[in-house]
Amino acid sequence: MATVHDNGLEFYPAYCFKAAPTHFTWVKIAAADVHRLRRRFQYGDPSTYFYHNHPIRYISLAGIIVARTETPYRTILTLDDSSGATLDIVVLIQQIDNPANPSTPTAAHTSPTTSTSLDITPLVPGTLAHVKGTISTFRSTPQLQLERFWLLRDTNAEMRFVAQRARYLAEVLSHPWVLSEEEVVRLEEEAEAEEVRGEEGRDRAVRKARARGERESRHCGVILRAWEREEREREKEAEPLDSLYVCVRECV
Repeated sequence: MATVHDNGLEFYPAYCFKAAPTHFTWVKIAAADVHRLRRRFQYGDPSTYFYHNHPIRYISLAGIIVARTETPYRTILTLDDSSGATLDIVVLIQQIDNPANPSTPTAAHTSPTTSTSLDITPLVPGTLAHVKGTISTFRSTPQLQLERFWLLRDTNAEMRFVAQRARYLAEVLSHPWVLSEEEVVRLEEEAEAEEVRGEEGRDRAVRKARARGERESRHCGVILRAWEREEREREKEAEPLDSLYVCVRECV
């Protein structure tokens, strides 16, 4: 994909994302700014959102839980971080095997990516919490899919997070992400090399599978030939006995 210019911003190919300061990190962000995130469908990745031209997949927020709604398949928490907007936090409910009674699985909250069990019992209205997760969209509204969380002891802890969030916004998100032409070329070469290694790995796997199949076929052939040889030997051993049996009958 070629570099795209949009409203003065430069959007780099997806193979450049690993060089972005926002892509493989928990981005401290305000709920109001989450609502400003946008997807760019030309990338074909619904899990990546953009703040200006910064690619973002994982976000981190802190605030007070102001609502909790239970449904059969998910719990929805609403977080208010005093940024002028709230954000819904979705916690999935999955059926977990119950060792004590295998026929009756247990419903449990889990993270969407690792299926790790999450005990969200403390996350009730009035609780201060620090949450991390991935981004999704429901009816054109962004949500956070909960991956992990911590309870905050007091508003001082919340204010420390707010200060870090503000600093990250000022130092990173508020400035366009810029790569030099040399960096783009280097990242493209690395992506091509990784693709070649992947193809070579797949080719090796195919060759190994083919060689294993050929070995198994040869082994089956050896077994079949040994069985046929033993059958012939048994037939030869049985011939004198058959002749003796015929002779005895004739003599009688």
